[in-house]
Amino acid sequence: MELLYKPGSAPVKIAVTPDTAGWRFLRFYAVELAPGEGYRYQKAEEEAALVPIQGEARIRLGDEVYETRRKSVFEELPEVFYAPPGVALEVEAKGPFAFAVGSAPAEGRLPPRRIRPEEIAVEIRGGENVTRQISHILAPPLPAERLLLFEVYTPSGNWSSWPPHRHDGRLGSPYLEEVYYYRIAPKNGWAIQRVYAEDLDELVQVADGEAVLVPRGYHPVVAAPGSNVYYLNYLAGEERTTRVVDDPEWAWMREDWSGRRLNLPLGGRGA
Repeated sequence: MELLYKPGSAPVKIAVTPDTAGWRFLRFYAVELAPGEGYRYQKAEEEAALVPIQGEARIRLGDEVYETRRKSVFEELPEVFYAPPGVALEVEAKGPFAFAVGSAPAEGRLPPRRIRPEEIAVEIRGGENVTRQISHILAPPLPAERLLLFEVYTPSGNWSSWPPHRHDGRLGSPYLEEVYYYRIAPKNGWAIQRVYAEDLDELVQVADGEAVLVPRGYHPVVAAPGSNVYYLNYLAGEERTTRVVDDPEWAWMREDWSGRRLNLPLGGRGA
């Protein structure tokens, strides 16, 4: 399985389906529209959620029409548009408009909904050089049947998704499929993500606009110095849960975010 997805030609820059990913539940698309272009997303047996990345658009969700605008992922939280099975998300770009949309199987127990930025819980997690922000853009208590969405901000030089954790149905973890969709400032910045399990170990260098699939295993991220890293997580699986299982070799860091840091200078006197 190819873990790294690079953007293609517009409007659909990245497309991840159960067939291409080799999994069961999650679809993900990154889309960029030119002014005046449109896009329609509807799945008869899947709930869907749309997250603006940058730009301005008119969005029809069921019987409602909304005007939405986001300066950039590094400047403000998003509005999130949730559609139950059979309800269309229709987008008309009013300027250049980038967004993500994904879906997963559902029964249709919830109505269409726009989630406002003030409804989104923001958490500062970790400490020391493992400090990052988690924005719970579609996670409990915000309702969905199967989808989970998070935006994560990892400052220059920091680590994220740490301690390494898994949610692949192994070692007592829940089964959740996951996509990491990256935006990086500046645009020539980069991050590294490792995805590893008993039968998998890949180290991926990631650039702005790229995506990484997590089919199984642990999957930590580090931002290169000078690179501020954003990633949007779409998850779906057998249950809607935020429970994970840490790599036992690194779980101790939840009690010591300094990581038993080495103090410098080592020996002698500083210059």
